[in-house]
Amino acid sequence: MNAQPPAPTCVRHPDRPTGLACTRCGRAACPECLRPAAVGQHCVDCLRSEQRDVRPVRTVAGAAAAQKPIPYVTYALIAVNVLVFAVTAAQARSLVDNYNGSQLFRRWVLVPHLVADGDWVRVIGSGFLHYGPIHLLLNMFALYVVGRDAELVLGRLRYLAVYLVSLLGGSAAVMVFAQNSATAGASGAVYGLFGAITVILLRLRQNPNQMLILIGINIFISFSLPGISMWGHLGGLAAGTLATLGILFLPGWLRAKSQETAGLIGWLAIAALAVVALSVTGAVAASLAA
Repeated sequence: MNAQPPAPTCVRHPDRPTGLACTRCGRAACPECLRPAAVGQHCVDCLRSEQRDVRPVRTVAGAAAAQKPIPYVTYALIAVNVLVFAVTAAQARSLVDNYNGSQLFRRWVLVPHLVADGDWVRVIGSGFLHYGPIHLLLNMFALYVVGRDAELVLGRLRYLAVYLVSLLGGSAAVMVFAQNSATAGASGAVYGLFGAITVILLRLRQNPNQMLILIGINIFISFSLPGISMWGHLGGLAAGTLATLGILFLPGWLRAKSQETAGLIGWLAIAALAVVALSVTGAVAASLAA
């Protein structure tokens, strides 16, 4: 009488006899080491190999596409703006007149002649100040609406960079064209996101008419109503639009051969715009100080 051959054992658990096997690699495996597949069952080692081989889904900007994206940067920017407003309101002891009696507001509001005296913190800080709760709510609502989609496509770091370079562009325009003003608000950065969304729609080959109409209406309001920083809006719009063009279109125009090269070109474009904005601000400040 011939002896029966020993039953195969699990490749990961040699002490467990099994009659099952992975339909991909053919190795014996116990039920604990197998997972259902579209055809048959795969062992956990093959599943890990498949996951390593799958390329992550990316947006047109090269950012990783999450299944349930959460716009953390947009929420953080809103939180910072609200926090700064709360500080100014507490210092002024007034929600409506938070700009009167607030030391922080006086130190950060963008006054070109004071920037010329060396108060460069105003160039950035002014973008987080607001004249009263209505001004804050309008800007934060716009930031929430357009910021979420822009962050999803651009990715968190690129999105934050576009926001900040838009803020710098708005401040530079104020320094050049509104030298006797006291400017505050996130409007310049938000207008930059308006431009960014328009460029994103063009890159995705979608109709940008609604955004163009929205931008046109807001520019008309900026020209028509007193007390609105027209140049801050236009400067932010130009900077945000150019920065997003640098991310989404410039690599193609320069025929970048890899995703890494395309990403580098986008970052260089953002850096170049930031340098231009700061250089313009510095030149104007030097002329005012002379």
